[in-house]
Amino acid sequence: MRVRVLHHNHCFDGLASAAVFSRFYRETMSANGEIDYTGLAHKPNQRVIEEELFDGEVNAIVDFKYSPSDRLTWWFDHHQSAFLSPDDERHFLAEPSKTKFYDPNYRSCTKLIADVASSNFGFEAGNLADLIEWADIIDGARYQDAKTAVELKSPALQLMLVIEATRNVELPAKIIRDMQSRELAEIMRDPEIQAEFRPLYERHVRTNELIRAAATFEEGVVFFDLVGHDVEGYNKFVPYYYFPECTYSVSVSLTPVRAKVSAGFNPWSPRPRRHNLASICERFNGGGHAVVGAISFRPDEVELARQAAHAIVRELRSSHSSN
Repeated sequence: MRVRVLHHNHCFDGLASAAVFSRFYRETMSANGEIDYTGLAHKPNQRVIEEELFDGEVNAIVDFKYSPSDRLTWWFDHHQSAFLSPDDERHFLAEPSKTKFYDPNYRSCTKLIADVASSNFGFEAGNLADLIEWADIIDGARYQDAKTAVELKSPALQLMLVIEATRNVELPAKIIRDMQSRELAEIMRDPEIQAEFRPLYERHVRTNELIRAAATFEEGVVFFDLVGHDVEGYNKFVPYYYFPECTYSVSVSLTPVRAKVSAGFNPWSPRPRRHNLASICERFNGGGHAVVGAISFRPDEVELARQAAHAIVRELRSSHSSN
């Protein structure tokens, strides 16, 4: 039996979801067979998940958008923007399923999978408890403070950096397999992971300084544009580390595959959140959660990305000045 698990790539929760699902599947469904992994990324104007990706006898999507494909066997997601189209949502709602689960009230998809697997199938997570807890902390932004999130002292947060920033296409599958049986600190001691981590951490520190230099802070909103700099990603808590009084952050970045607008709410903000950032991003064909959202554009649509970012900044700043 060949199982294909499609997961949100370059995301701690995405990889942890794949690991917990794999352990659950092996222990409660079938101990035999091969489980292979494919990372998924949000694409500009995405309308479907390609049918050819479902190449297993059993196919699962975890921590990513729904597909109405007849070949999809299992699905778990917790994002507000879980459907690529209204038709996909109608398809999900019209098809009662014992293997497809959606609950946007969960902070992490990993915890959703663990809870469903336990309550519906009798799965015991056992030594996965630490992984599940860290996925919930990371995806739910449940850090004690911005310093904890940015300075990366914990092995779990160091592994998060590797997951989010690695360009080694083989590494995510290795990490998923390791997560199923090894403690996070043990994974971080792996020489291959350490060799990946060290230059990424140095890059992380440089990127943090770049963000501080590029950022402007006005009326509760931090904005920065990283286009033109060799930055493929950044720690989303850095704006709150340097600007603890801010309420929101908005940024524009560019990679070879997309121009990206990111928007986030400062979980330690002195002011309450008054906006659903996923709903705002959905207006531009993006999505996410109430507290963090993103929009993907083609790489040649940088100016459109900037226009969207500035529109979001104006909206967030105008509400701040009216309070």
